Amino acid sequence: MQARNLIAKNIRKHRLKLDLSQEDLAERADIHRTYIGSVERGERNVSIDNIERIASALGIEITKLFEDDDATP
Repeated sequence: MQARNLIAKNIRKHRLKLDLSQEDLAERADIHRTYIGSVERGERNVSIDNIERIASALGIEITKLFEDDDATP
């Protein structure tokens, strides 16, 4: 899986676990809501700084956004 899509999938998964809307997450991360949407769709090549802000807003370690739960050993 492409890193961009993996990060997108994990952001969405963690956001939904917290029952947050994209707008809520955007507000917490101080990022525009349309940016969050395009990141979750894998349309943006998100910067490491914004990945860090999003992870912090989700209350998780940044490494969680790079984990591939679907990977087979």
